[in-house]
Amino acid sequence: MTTIVRIARKELTDLVRDGRFRVGAAVIGSLLVVSLGAGWMQVRDARAHLDAAQATARDHWESQGEKNPHSAAHYGIYAFKPRLALSFVDHGVDPYTGTSVWLEAHRQNDFLMRPAQDASSAQRFGTLTAAGVLQHLVPLLIILIAFGAMAGEREQGTLRQLLATGVGRRELLAGKALGISAALALLVVPAAILGATALLVGSGATGSLAARGAVLVVVYLAYFGAFIGLTLAVSAWAPSSRAALVTLLGIWVVNGLVAPRVAVDLSSALHPAPTAFEFSRTIDEQMATGVRDILPPDREAITQALLTEHGVDQVEDLPVNLSGITLQASEEFGDRIFDLNYGQLWDTFERQSRVHETLAVAAPLLAVRALSMGLAGTDVEQHRHFAAAAETYRRDLMRQMNGDLAQNSRTGEQYLAGDELWASVPPLEYDAPELAWVLGNRALSIAMLLLWFLGAMVAAVLSVRRTRVA
Repeated sequence: MTTIVRIARKELTDLVRDGRFRVGAAVIGSLLVVSLGAGWMQVRDARAHLDAAQATARDHWESQGEKNPHSAAHYGIYAFKPRLALSFVDHGVDPYTGTSVWLEAHRQNDFLMRPAQDASSAQRFGTLTAAGVLQHLVPLLIILIAFGAMAGEREQGTLRQLLATGVGRRELLAGKALGISAALALLVVPAAILGATALLVGSGATGSLAARGAVLVVVYLAYFGAFIGLTLAVSAWAPSSRAALVTLLGIWVVNGLVAPRVAVDLSSALHPAPTAFEFSRTIDEQMATGVRDILPPDREAITQALLTEHGVDQVEDLPVNLSGITLQASEEFGDRIFDLNYGQLWDTFERQSRVHETLAVAAPLLAVRALSMGLAGTDVEQHRHFAAAAETYRRDLMRQMNGDLAQNSRTGEQYLAGDELWASVPPLEYDAPELAWVLGNRALSIAMLLLWFLGAMVAAVLSVRRTRVA
C-alpha cells in the first residue's frame, strides 16, 4: 500500500505540473461552473414562472363566472409539469416534450412550451449543460492527461527501472489510477460541492432529492472510472504514446459523437413513431367512427336505459339531465381512444429508449445519459408519468363537471353553475416518482455502466500484465 501511495503521489505531482492538465482543467472547470450556474438560474426562473402561471390559471378557473358546467369543461385549465431541482444538471427531454398542457373536454392535448421549437439548429446543438460537460469533456481530459501513463514510461525507459526495483505491475497500475483519480478530483470535487450547494439553496434538498443526487454522483464516478481504466489499458497495450492517443481519441469520438447519432437513427428505424399530423388524423378518424370494440356511445340506448331505470316514459320526466349523462359517455369513449393511441405512442418512445440503452454496450455515454436524465427527472418515462397524472386529473374534472350538470339540472333546462363549483375542484397535486421507480426503469443502463466499469478495470489489469517493458 505504501508503494501504491508513493506512485500515486508522484503521478499527481507530475500531472499538476503538466501544462495540459492545468489548461484542460481550467477550461473544463470554467465551463462546468458556468453550466451549473446557468442551469441553476434557468431552473430557478422556470419554477418561479411556473408558480406564477399556476396561480394565474387557477385564478382564471375560479373567476370564470356563471356558465354551464360543460362550457366550463371546454374553458379548461392548464397543468404545468414541475421541475425537479436536479434538472439544472441535465435538461433531458424537457426542451423537446414541453412542460405545460391544456386540459379541456373531449381532448387529450399535446404539451406546450417546448424551447427547442424556437431554437435554431446551432442553438440546439450548442446548449451548454453540466451533463454535457461531464459526459463529453471530462472523459476527453482523462484521455489527454493519461494516454501516456504506461506508454510514456516505456518510451522513456523508466518502466524497466520501476519493475526492476521490485514494484509489481498491479501496484504500478493501482498507483497510476489513484494518481489520475486524485488529479481529476481537483476538478470534480469543487464542482460537486458547488452543485450540492445550489441544490440545497434551491430546494432544501429533501431526502428523495438528496438520494437522487448521491446516486447521480456515483453514476458519474463510475463513468470516469471506466474511462480511467480504459485509458490505462490502451496506454499499456499501444506500442507508443502517439498510437495510444490516436486510439483513445477514436474511442472518444465513437462514444460521444457517433454512437448517439447511430442510436437515434437505429431506434427510429426499428420503432418508427407517427408524425404529429398522422397521429392527430388517426385520433380524429377513430373519434368519428370508433375502432375495434371501442364504439361511439349510442344516445338512444342510453336514453332508453335511463327511462327504464327511473320508471318514466319521457325524457323531461327524468330526475337527471340526459345531456350530462351522454356527455360523460362521450368523454369515456374518447378516453378509450386516447388510451389506445397515446399508449401505443408512449410504448414506442420507451422501446426507442431501450434501443439506446442496449447500444450502451458499445458506448458508455448512452447508459450514463439515460441514468442522468432519469435521476434529474427529465427522461421520457417521468414525462409520461406526469402526463398520465395530468390526464387523470382532466378526466376527474370532466366527470365532476358533467356530473354536476346531470344531477343538478333537468333535460331542456338552462342551467348555470357558479364560483362554488369552480372552487370545489381541487388543484392538481403531483408527486414525482421515488428513486426506486427511477432506477427500476434504468436497470439496463445500470447493468451496462457496471459492465463498462468492471470491463475497463479487467482490461487495464490484463494489459499491464502483458505490456512490454521496452
